[in-house]
Amino acid sequence: MRHDTLVDAIGNTPAVRLRTDTPDGVEVYAKLELLNPYAMKDRVARRIILEARRTGALREGAPIVESSSGTMALGVALVGTYLGHPVHIVTDPRIDPVTLAKLEAMGCSVHIVEAMTAQGWQSARLERLADLMRDLPGAWWPQQYSNPDNPAAYRTLADELLDDLGTVDVLVGSVGSGGSLCGTSAALLEHLPDLKVVGVDCVGSVLFGQPDLATRKQSGLGNSLYPDNIDYRLFDEVHWLSDDEAFDATKSLAREQKIFAGNTSGSVYRVLTHLAARAAPGTRLVGIMPDRGDRYAETVYRHEAAGPVATAPTEVPFGTTVHRWSYAAIPRRHRPVLFFVESNTTGTGMLALRTATRLGLAPVLLTKDPARYAGLEETGCPAVRCDTEDEAALRAAADSAAGGCPVAGVTTTSDFYLVHAAALAGSFRRPGHASGTAGLCRDKSLSRAVLSEAGVPQPAHAVVESADGVAAAVARVGLPCVVKPADGSGSQDVRWCADEASALAQAARILAVTENVRGQQRAGRVLVEEFALGPEYSVEMFCTGGEAVCVGITQRTTTALPYFVETGHLFPAVLPAAAEAELAESARQALKAGGFELGPAHVEVRLTPAGPVVIEVNGRLAGGMIPELIRAATGIDLLEQQLRAVTGRPLALSADRARYAGLRFLTATETGRLTGITGTAEAARVPGVESVVTTGVPGRAVRPPQDAYDRLGHVVAVGSTPREVETALDTATAMIRVDTTPTP
Repeated sequence: MRHDTLVDAIGNTPAVRLRTDTPDGVEVYAKLELLNPYAMKDRVARRIILEARRTGALREGAPIVESSSGTMALGVALVGTYLGHPVHIVTDPRIDPVTLAKLEAMGCSVHIVEAMTAQGWQSARLERLADLMRDLPGAWWPQQYSNPDNPAAYRTLADELLDDLGTVDVLVGSVGSGGSLCGTSAALLEHLPDLKVVGVDCVGSVLFGQPDLATRKQSGLGNSLYPDNIDYRLFDEVHWLSDDEAFDATKSLAREQKIFAGNTSGSVYRVLTHLAARAAPGTRLVGIMPDRGDRYAETVYRHEAAGPVATAPTEVPFGTTVHRWSYAAIPRRHRPVLFFVESNTTGTGMLALRTATRLGLAPVLLTKDPARYAGLEETGCPAVRCDTEDEAALRAAADSAAGGCPVAGVTTTSDFYLVHAAALAGSFRRPGHASGTAGLCRDKSLSRAVLSEAGVPQPAHAVVESADGVAAAVARVGLPCVVKPADGSGSQDVRWCADEASALAQAARILAVTENVRGQQRAGRVLVEEFALGPEYSVEMFCTGGEAVCVGITQRTTTALPYFVETGHLFPAVLPAAAEAELAESARQALKAGGFELGPAHVEVRLTPAGPVVIEVNGRLAGGMIPELIRAATGIDLLEQQLRAVTGRPLALSADRARYAGLRFLTATETGRLTGITGTAEAARVPGVESVVTTGVPGRAVRPPQDAYDRLGHVVAVGSTPREVETALDTATAMIRVDTTPTP
């Protein structure tokens, strides 16, 4: 076939029928993506770079910068240099000499980082990449893990399979960035709705619910993070192979089929032939073979297995930790349903829906108003509109939405719906809180009474239901005091009061409001509390099997009085061991008093000169992106553990790393209208900064923060010491400007 340019030669790879021992009428094909000029990622590089040039994101002759040590680097080098762009590849000492030689031969600048940083080699490479982006005018970064043009590039692969074979019954592919198998299968499913999609991963990869193992040796598949380009709704089955099994399979592919490929192709071959041997007559199976084996000649092909290699997989329930060739069925048409009764509107709300999908569940959001949730459509999660205040209506909507599928569980990420979720879970006989426990967490006046009865240290307090009782309450607890609604959330209407007049005014403001921000009836009660002196912490707890585990303690900073809005966090807090133990024990006693037995809890505590006093007990994950800080610092995904707990799955609460993570919120300094937030791109390039997120929309009314709803975004940083984190946050936030226009 004639091509005018080398870039045109990418794709149109052959689908070759393999010689396999299968039942009569079963056909097995290998789609030889390794016969692209370099490898399968040539397709991605072509699509991403041409689209960036078309849209103007990549200017003529501008530098391209990518972090990769494998075939994506080669694809970017091929297409980028061919089209006249200087290409800079950031990699680490693990790059194989064959790939390095190819990159240098094509004229790339290869930047090899010398040492790991806070998050290992990956963070070291991204920090060097950020430096290059800053120093190279007009530089562009393909971002293969989140760029939608990655999976879109494989529509051509699907078209080729349809042209060559007409139909496919089973598609087997490896999963790394998620582009190849998800992009190909999504396109094929438009024509072949009964296609079975089988993903191949490696033991020690987090992609399908396994713990991360830094010692895994396979490359080209697996990951230590969750790429945006993986659509977990597409899979019917997933297999995991150990290093020994993958490398043995790769050598078998060469010996049996004369295909000298990499370990991704070998892993696909092992699973493909296993499925083919058990397929019904008339079944046509295709495996995607991504890469050639030349870069593995001295590693994979010289590898000797440490012990016996499995010849067949073990079937396990999805979510089971595996150590050898295993598989789990996750049929996309009959997945267990996980109901969310509403959600929080910021932070982890939409992330929870995506996490549920990744766990092989079918999340359904039961909501009164889907429009409330920004980003809901991008999750792909169905939203069922119903009256979430009505227990009977909730159950009816859930029964209809389940459509005969098993109900795995019920949960929520919103403070306002703890009681509703508990009731619905109980009606399905699924794990959850007792309604009374959930009610204690929602109504702080009730939890105060329970803590008092149990003797748990807390501030002196009084409950008032009318302005007439404020004076007596203030006299009882003393001045200054804190006045807040009994059923509030997000620091809303919480105020420090220096005198009786301001306490009375604040109580009157609270009592005048009859509905909260979700339209729910307010409790009509106000808490007047002693102002406890001392630094504020939140103790992040997780309850399972009757035991309350302290995951860690978050150090919190808040606005100047009279408000208590969190402005930043550091996890873990810098504390003496004795103080840590005291704080954890105070949280444990508070949860015991409330009968709290399942899932996450966020206990707010002040460390006074007399010891810890409990400020609030929240029967949920912490807000303010604290779960993401915990994940970055320890590797523990508390959001995932919450979903595991409510679906009766085993938990993973052991840390696999020991770092520090911090956050600063972006807020306005003046009252007015938001005109824009600038400097975020520069802030994101600061070494140690993991993410910069803005949530404020231009035109929105803003003010200096009085509650959590006044936040406009955040910056997250990670480091090996608290000082590293604070320095990164100081540097990044200094670059960001929140611009406002005053209003009358």
